[in-house]
Amino acid sequence: MSSPSPVFDASTLEVVCQGLGFSEGPVAMPDGTVLLVDIKKQCLTRVLADGSQQLVANVPGGPNGAAVGPDGRIYICNNGGFDWNELPLPNGQVISVGEHQARDYTGGSVQVLDLATGKLETIYTECEISTDMTGLGPRAPKEFPSRSELRGPDDLVFDGAGGFWIADFGKSRPRDKDTTGVYYAHTDGSYIREKIFPLDGPNGIALSPAGDRLYVSLTFRRQLLYWELDGPGSIRPNPTTIDGSYVLNAAMPGDLDSIKVDEQGNVHAVTILPKKTPFCNGGVTVVSAQGEILEFFEIAIPGKFVPMPSNLCWGGPDRRTAYITCGGSDILAKVRTSIAGLRPAY
Repeated sequence: MSSPSPVFDASTLEVVCQGLGFSEGPVAMPDGTVLLVDIKKQCLTRVLADGSQQLVANVPGGPNGAAVGPDGRIYICNNGGFDWNELPLPNGQVISVGEHQARDYTGGSVQVLDLATGKLETIYTECEISTDMTGLGPRAPKEFPSRSELRGPDDLVFDGAGGFWIADFGKSRPRDKDTTGVYYAHTDGSYIREKIFPLDGPNGIALSPAGDRLYVSLTFRRQLLYWELDGPGSIRPNPTTIDGSYVLNAAMPGDLDSIKVDEQGNVHAVTILPKKTPFCNGGVTVVSAQGEILEFFEIAIPGKFVPMPSNLCWGGPDRRTAYITCGGSDILAKVRTSIAGLRPAY
């Protein structure tokens, strides 16, 4: 049996721009520019086709994920910030590593930015706790708190009904880390509720083309999980698992960051530190809806290590240009793909 044709055309890989801090959450805009959040520089940046950068807005804390909402505004997951370390590599390159909760951390949040006015508004800093585990039975006694602080919102995805799912990665400290989950929220600030808990390091989050599956990447477990959905914000749990999940793939080649889905339903998981070392390149692992690994695309750029890539999106008239934020190595790259990316809800 012949192997499937590669999704990524490595011969087209090129650097769009350099000099970013730790970029995340790319959004390809209709005018050909790319918006991205920068966790280290604490801002939202616009990258033009010629690679030049424009500051759109300062976003204090740790802007980690971004998406266009149904009202045209930019919704941002803010993880509250990291303490940053500079790690020198043998080739003279220095990469930025954000590991522990920032010393001035005041909490995580979901924010919204109006591009026309520049107004940045915080709409959520906590969520309502579920009383059960995705419908599988009692989770906690009634005397437990009814609400919980957002710890480190990492990424978000909108559905066709105008609501959005949030993965909360949590924060770590030298001797402990948070246990977090996945939430569903409305854009008007009226509703945010925990839907999946507990999870160990939920990072990327995406929906299937039909909107009937919610995918989540678990960074340190190197797993892709999914939950079946029966409506906006509504999970139809797997009756054989405690958290209602199904395992898509538990044999990924490296720790996982954010994920996106292409129009054929394949999950593209940004894969960091495949060999648990910053002295090699990260990449993107493509996994079919049946759980088969179709390809690992290495982000190989001459003269640089590209460890710790963070996220991707598709742009261009045919949505076959993948933009990859290479967080640790300060660059935005682009590469052509044989399959178009799934068009975002908005």
